[in-house]
Amino acid sequence: MRKIILIGSGGAGKSTLARQLGHKLKINVYHLDALYWKPNWVGISRDEQRSIQKDLVSKEEWIIDGNYGGTIDIRLHAADTIILLDLPRIICVYRALKRMIQYRNRTRPDMGEGCKERIDVHFLKWIWNYPKTKRPEILNKLEHLKEVKQVVILQSPNEVKKFLDNI
Repeated sequence: MRKIILIGSGGAGKSTLARQLGHKLKINVYHLDALYWKPNWVGISRDEQRSIQKDLVSKEEWIIDGNYGGTIDIRLHAADTIILLDLPRIICVYRALKRMIQYRNRTRPDMGEGCKERIDVHFLKWIWNYPKTKRPEILNKLEHLKEVKQVVILQSPNEVKKFLDNI
């Protein structure tokens, strides 16, 4: 485990697990949200996203957290380990709401500077719909990669804790 990606619904705990893994494995962590968002929630172009990812995956070791479906294949093919946080959507929505309140009008540690946290109904709806809209495609991609990559699917906070404890 030297090239690790974490994917899954918003609120699943990708950034938290990435930080914990980075600390335990002594590997640099890259949060795509922090790299892809400029102040006041201005997103960078898809070309810039691809360029950033190509630079990141060319490094000897890394942990990258984030979804960004338009560039996910770059990470999937470069990673040796893929971790999908496949937690129930009610947990993800709860955690996202909690985070929105906790960091309201401040920038989260894993977010681009100047992107103050706010209540975002569109994002909450995306989380709620993730199991139907995004999850099937992700699982299909992982099914094709599991023969050549280490694929870890964690479906509860307890499984996440056990996984981390066993590292």
